[in-house]
Amino acid sequence: MSVNLDLHHRSRLPAPLALLELVKPITWFPPVWAFACGVVSAGVWTPGDAGLVLLGLLLAGPVICGMSQAVNDWCDRHVDALNEPGRPIPSGRVSPAAALTMGIVMSILGLLLAWTLGAWVFAATCVAVAGAWAYSAPPIRLKRDGWWGPMLVALCYEGLPWFTGAAAMLGAAPGFHIILAALLYAIGAQGIMVLNDFKAIEGDRAMGIRSLPAVKGPDVAARLACTVMILPQAILVVMLLVWGRPFAAATIGALILAQAVLMRRFLARPVERATWYSGFGVPIYVAGMMVTAFAIRGLGVA
Repeated sequence: MSVNLDLHHRSRLPAPLALLELVKPITWFPPVWAFACGVVSAGVWTPGDAGLVLLGLLLAGPVICGMSQAVNDWCDRHVDALNEPGRPIPSGRVSPAAALTMGIVMSILGLLLAWTLGAWVFAATCVAVAGAWAYSAPPIRLKRDGWWGPMLVALCYEGLPWFTGAAAMLGAAPGFHIILAALLYAIGAQGIMVLNDFKAIEGDRAMGIRSLPAVKGPDVAARLACTVMILPQAILVVMLLVWGRPFAAATIGALILAQAVLMRRFLARPVERATWYSGFGVPIYVAGMMVTAFAIRGLGVA
């Protein structure tokens, strides 16, 4: 049976659970965690700021990240018909029109929420919203590029939320230490984003999406992903030593070694073990983010 992907192929309203699946709550964790790292790294949190923090977490996760997932599914409805026909749009549970409307409404809502958190938060959110549409939507559709697409996602998932969390607490632009830590972890997260492409190699090739696994092959793409994950963390170890944080530097070094052990197993069979590494190796990576956030408290105030 063919899948009708016309914009108006369904007139009934989608079920709430289908809409929830569309915005992929499991993907909210990275930006929420990065925002929390930004809050911690600012070093000025008090219990009276709880409402501000909760609003920021809502902005980073359900609203902006959820919006990006809805937009991506709408733009990818033809690809998903090949790779993931059970997704809400190709399966017919959510119409393309409903998904597009949801993406637009959530974009506007995100900008309105960001405005209440200050000028720097609003500016970062504008970049995130623009990035989400540029990644998925034509004519830019950066996801077709296996290098710049994952880099954009990593920036929006890790770097911008970290910056946003710190800016929300400080009421100003974060200082050099915070920006550098956020940027390094965003660069490393590019490798994490490449892991997601291993599950859709054939579909990406068929649709002309130049993901690294599709273009370079699984083995080369896996080595590139691991290298990109490790190098920024190694740089951060050096910076933490320079900043007088030897315990944090040693902790991050130990986390790098743990990742390296898991990477060796992943590299042996990258297609079969990409999801496995995401489940076991990535949590070690993000644990280092919070270690770093605590270590640089008080250093990043402009």
